[in-house]
Amino acid sequence: MAYFRNRTVNLLNLHYGMHAVALSGGAAFFSVYLLKAGVPVESVLLSLAAILAGRFVLRPVVIPLGVRFGMRALVLSGTVLNALQYPLLAEVGGVGPALFALCAVSALGETIYWSSYHAYFAALGDAEHRGHQTGMREAIAAGVGIVSPVATSFALVAFGPRAAFGATAVVLVLSAVPLLFTPDVKVARQAPGALRAALPGVKLLAADGWIATGFYFVWQLVLFLTLGADFVAFGFALALAALAGAIGGLLLGRHIDAGHGGRAAWIGCGAIAAVVALRAFVPGYPVLAVAAAAAGSLAACLYIPVLMTAVYNQAQRAPCTLRFHVASEGGWDIGGASGLLAAALLVHIGQPLAYGVLLGLVGAAGALVQLRRYYRS
Repeated sequence: MAYFRNRTVNLLNLHYGMHAVALSGGAAFFSVYLLKAGVPVESVLLSLAAILAGRFVLRPVVIPLGVRFGMRALVLSGTVLNALQYPLLAEVGGVGPALFALCAVSALGETIYWSSYHAYFAALGDAEHRGHQTGMREAIAAGVGIVSPVATSFALVAFGPRAAFGATAVVLVLSAVPLLFTPDVKVARQAPGALRAALPGVKLLAADGWIATGFYFVWQLVLFLTLGADFVAFGFALALAALAGAIGGLLLGRHIDAGHGGRAAWIGCGAIAAVVALRAFVPGYPVLAVAAAAAGSLAACLYIPVLMTAVYNQAQRAPCTLRFHVASEGGWDIGGASGLLAAALLVHIGQPLAYGVLLGLVGAAGALVQLRRYYRS
């Protein structure tokens, strides 16, 4: 198990595991809480699109900050900034100032964090063990996700949103502690050819943003409504899904590192497409919805290692890993925001919300084309 010998990656995975407590807890309830707080479905989708659009606009500030302070400082500060959105989430009571402030703070925190985290992971990981290391990270996140959504749902019901989302913020801040023991990575002032090198990543993550629209954002609302808009039922469904993901988390990483990335791309994208198609038919069938949630978690564990192995290896070979991720994740923002706008339009013209789930098929097809092209090269 040579992939365990990289102490820095182990610390980064520990950080991500703690961060996953928040991702599978408070973050997983982000959109459904807005719905419960009186924000209409269409406005929830538009709010998420606004956050992604804000991230796209703010991304250029990451590069000068990285040059000035280094990548580790960006990941640390982004982690703390990310935590600030959750106390604000608890104050939302419909469309109004609190929702607008939440969108602005979320956009800022996520912009700083995700660009720098992915660049940091790419720079410090091992290309020959990338599938294993990414698969291990996702397995850890899935394992954490078994407990966290149930705990968050009970906290929301028993103690209210301020306590539940406040706990999420505290865990996020604590997840910065392992980063104090990792090395810094400097960012060059100039990196000729960096944007051109990022174009494959931009196209790949734009497709992934469309996947996220149907597979994650719209699906969460469909699942929540299908389960009677019940926080506890929603939390248990997410926990069962995470259990399925933990079982399958390491299946494909070894396959990729052994040189079978092309086959893995078919498996991962095919699994995503199959689950998206299934999820479009679950409204009105709670048992089927829970099964589709579990299937989706397993599909994500098949898909994410093949996706992120390609992205991280491209970033590590690029003239600047941070510039690569700023550009490529800008592609994700464009893909996700445009997909969410399309889903909001479908709702606006009176189409069932489940139709928005099918938008993920567009992204799955695009991601397959890009991944096959990468693994053939």
